[in-house]
Amino acid sequence: MNRDLLRDLYAAVCAALLVLTAVLVGTAIQHRDGSLRVGWPPLLASWDPHVGPGTPAAVVVAAAVVAYGPTLAARLPWRPLLLAVWGTGMAWTWSLALVDGWHRGVAEQLTTRNEYLPAVGRFHDIPAALRDFTRHILIDSPDNWGAHVAGHPPGATLTFVLLDRIGLGGGGWAGTWCITVGTTAAVAVLVAVRTLADESLARRAAPFLVLAPAAVWVGTSADGYFAAVAAWAVALLALAVRGVRQGLNGFCSGLLFGLTVYLSYGLTLMVVVAGAVVWAGSSRRRPLLFALAGFVVVPAVFTALGFEWWEGYRILVTRYYQGAGGVRPYGYWVWANLACTVLIVGPATVAGVRRAVPRRHPAPPNRGERRLGLLVTAALLALLVADLSGMSKAETERIWLPFAVWLLPACAFLTGARGWLVGQAVLALLVNHLLLTGW
Repeated sequence: MNRDLLRDLYAAVCAALLVLTAVLVGTAIQHRDGSLRVGWPPLLASWDPHVGPGTPAAVVVAAAVVAYGPTLAARLPWRPLLLAVWGTGMAWTWSLALVDGWHRGVAEQLTTRNEYLPAVGRFHDIPAALRDFTRHILIDSPDNWGAHVAGHPPGATLTFVLLDRIGLGGGGWAGTWCITVGTTAAVAVLVAVRTLADESLARRAAPFLVLAPAAVWVGTSADGYFAAVAAWAVALLALAVRGVRQGLNGFCSGLLFGLTVYLSYGLTLMVVVAGAVVWAGSSRRRPLLFALAGFVVVPAVFTALGFEWWEGYRILVTRYYQGAGGVRPYGYWVWANLACTVLIVGPATVAGVRRAVPRRHPAPPNRGERRLGLLVTAALLALLVADLSGMSKAETERIWLPFAVWLLPACAFLTGARGWLVGQAVLALLVNHLLLTGW
């Protein structure tokens, strides 16, 4: 066994020990005073071993990706590969969601009192709802919003309002939207990695983007949809700064970045990833001007309609500490959140990040590897800033999906892909079949 592989295994073992420690310490704290506000620390889940309609399909998809994924990723033409990644990723995500059945796994996920769909009926007059949005954020305000509506800018809720307006209302369509859009994030990441780094690195990362344990939470949470919007913003920016249709891609990237920050306040941290793209891509200013022009469109529209982002965020901070955020102990979650991250990215990604983070090495990486390492390091930095902020105490298995998808391509640095893919699949299957997750 070579030294690098041994270090990879050490990293994976250390990550497993972090998860085990978070489970044991978290369970003790939760039994003592209930302050963690989760059923199976560090995840918002409950212990409930079960199988369901999606079980056979999940096992088959996992086995197929392990057996054929690396070979097909190396041989398929680029565009068919992207379609295969999306299609197989959807099959993996749908099968995991359906382990809990159609109603519990998909159709009811976004209909509970703290989710978005109960608020759809209050947006008959969208401009009026936006003007009054901040008045209903605090818990003691009249007709206060549910936790997720209050905790996000109105762009998140408006997505489901607009789906309802075009005849796609209800939990089934909302869940289908989140899975269908959310699984495109893998395609966006591959486009960005190929554009900034190297096609061979993107191809090596492809099976890991398909078989990510994060799929457990992409199906079905709105954060999977947020992750895809942010990922496409980054991918289009990468194309623009590398000179591919600079104007169009730059402007569309800006539009999506603008939408991203109106889907989730915390995704302003995607600026760190965007900065890495610009640093790695080019010194050209023209694409950045187009991106800036696109970015201001979304804030301009929401502000004109009466919603002030900064005011919403200011009030949200108060609301956060009125609820579970004011009870959950920072001293536990500041490190247990990282255990949640291990569970969504898997042991292979932990080992890949070990290789990706810049360090002294006897054989310096090539330019493509350096750029991929920079992208992964930026995502890790954004995640750590979110962690230290104290505004992400618990539930980061879904909240941090937009950052986590940029850690997954670090798996391109690994050797022995099939063995690592087995580890990824087994983790996802165990989580989905032993626990009843909150999403």
